[in-house]
Amino acid sequence: MKIKEIQKNAFSMPYSSPSAIKIDYTFRNREYLIINYATNLKTLKEIVPEPLKVVNPIVSFRFIKMPDASGFGSYNTVSQLIEVEYNGKSGLYCHAMYLDNLAPIAAGREIWGFPEKFGKPNLVVDTDTVLGTLKYNSVDVAIGTMGYKYQTLDNKKIKKQFETTPNYLLKIIPDISMDKACLCQLVKYHYKDVKITGAWAGPSALELFEHVLAPVKYLPIVKVVSAQHIVADLTLGFGEIVYDYLQD
Repeated sequence: MKIKEIQKNAFSMPYSSPSAIKIDYTFRNREYLIINYATNLKTLKEIVPEPLKVVNPIVSFRFIKMPDASGFGSYNTVSQLIEVEYNGKSGLYCHAMYLDNLAPIAAGREIWGFPEKFGKPNLVVDTDTVLGTLKYNSVDVAIGTMGYKYQTLDNKKIKKQFETTPNYLLKIIPDISMDKACLCQLVKYHYKDVKITGAWAGPSALELFEHVLAPVKYLPIVKVVSAQHIVADLTLGFGEIVYDYLQD
């Protein structure tokens, strides 16, 4: 294999069979249970990277079922997002994610820099309740519940929120020496081609449990603020570099 061939074709690991492929990553019938809660503002300011700013102590805890994901198949995830501002515009910073499928973990970390670890998330309708759960190995880490379809929301408004809200990630790739990072960037991405097929609000509850390797309770619940149950089709857009920490 010639040097020029490597330079031309290398784009993802492993070279011979990349985990990430060059397609639009489109999700159909993607289902969310989103529970927003207030937490400790001081703790948020300690973990959110500059130049992002924390102005509200709000965390968005999301259980997501993805039965039809291009390139990835079917899997589930849980994400812990923090409300932030950048240049005066509101956005979301992804603090933690747990998935049950290796392919999107590898591709998500390589391409975007999603902070993904392997876990056991699940989202189901349990009789009259939307139920989201997260286990790390055999241990319960999070349980979220919401009343099923109590209040119908405006699909157009939810679609606008999805498409216009910037999402931020701290993408890190270590140097082979492990003395430092060889890549450390704040990146931004958007969702596009969003189609909301259903959106509802309702009463909700969330419990977080201590785990040393899945520290979601490090952002403790002070008060549950709101909850949404959403079903959507969308495409995960590729990102852009907002800030390069190694070039400062």
